[in-house]
Amino acid sequence: MFSSLAVYCGANRGFYPEYTDASIETGQFFANNNIHLVYGGGSIGLMGKLADACLEANGKVTGICPQFLIEKEVGHNSVSELIVVQNMHERKDKMAQLSEGFIALPGGLGTLEELYEMLTWKQLMLHNKPIGLLNVRGFWDPMLQQLDRMVEEGFLHPQNRSLMVVSDSISDLISKMLEKRPQQGLDAWWVSPK
Repeated sequence: MFSSLAVYCGANRGFYPEYTDASIETGQFFANNNIHLVYGGGSIGLMGKLADACLEANGKVTGICPQFLIEKEVGHNSVSELIVVQNMHERKDKMAQLSEGFIALPGGLGTLEELYEMLTWKQLMLHNKPIGLLNVRGFWDPMLQQLDRMVEEGFLHPQNRSLMVVSDSISDLISKMLEKRPQQGLDAWWVSPK
């Protein structure tokens, strides 16, 4: 089992209760399996629900929050550890340092940006940690279709398309991430796929 994982998710809850339910289930799963939750440090939206559920189940939660968000009073003051950083770049770097892998739940632009940065770093072989998508209500389906289009149009290597695993169940997603072996010998990013 993983000892720590970073989770990216929305500062909003979305319109459907399944998103909140998935965040709560993920937090509980982490606590029940002794996975240290590393997340963006927020107290609102899916982030807050995720952290609260993990804490309520006696899990360990580290939030990484930029100072300007603390000043907007969105930082979670009840987490096991709250690390305040200067900016969003430091936040992502610290989350990556403290985690053995990455999971994206539904979210907005920030979630997409964090997910794509970790995918890009993996493509460039800057890390070899597993990346998973929790595909609640098929939320990530359009993005996955876009990645397929990138392969079809020659902008993404098929092996780089498979850098992440996908499931609509947190327990299944974690199992797939554990089974995902480090990929060796990927083509360099600058090589044309044809």
